[in-house]
Amino acid sequence: MARRRPRARRQRNPYRRPDARANQAREAGYVARSVFKLEEIDRRLRLLKRGGRVLDLGAAPGSWSQLVAERIGAEGKLVAIDLKPIALEFPCRFELLEGDALEMGEQLLERGPFDVVVSDMAPNTTGDKPTDKLRSYDLFCQAARLATELLVDGGSFVGKLFMSGHFPEARALLRQHFERVRVMRPEAVRDVSYEIFLVGLNLKRQASGQVD
Repeated sequence: MARRRPRARRQRNPYRRPDARANQAREAGYVARSVFKLEEIDRRLRLLKRGGRVLDLGAAPGSWSQLVAERIGAEGKLVAIDLKPIALEFPCRFELLEGDALEMGEQLLERGPFDVVVSDMAPNTTGDKPTDKLRSYDLFCQAARLATELLVDGGSFVGKLFMSGHFPEARALLRQHFERVRVMRPEAVRDVSYEIFLVGLNLKRQASGQVD
């Protein structure tokens, strides 16, 4: 009698069920646990200042924008953009835009310059890790180049990247334009995730091609 092959176990999606950080975010009034990633980066590097001007790329569902709004206060300026609508209410002085940030350079230039540009953009994953990592690298580079056009002299950029063999190139790109580069993996990043964050500090205007 032929033996039946054991059924393959379905891999559990670690992102499906809320974890402790997701519950903590909800209790604090944030729409996503990802807020704690930016919170740690800001706590360690002091990027978000009262009255600051911030551009949030890939902002939906909006937890990073919520944190930014708290940190920059009533005197600050926030422009948040995503392909998806951001279903949150912010003070009217803050702008929520729906569209492709990488194709809206002219509109963003009109709203700048900015002190800080943050990007939590990620590609729609295919399940093929090399493809997903390459797409992440491409998004990171486009966001970084956009940031160099929109930041003030001395401004900072935070960008998400899937760790891969393209990491040295991504870091080298930031080193061309910023005086210092930090590599960070906040505690809120899930153990199964291969995302990291590269932070460019103090934009060098001459290297970025900006003029007064």
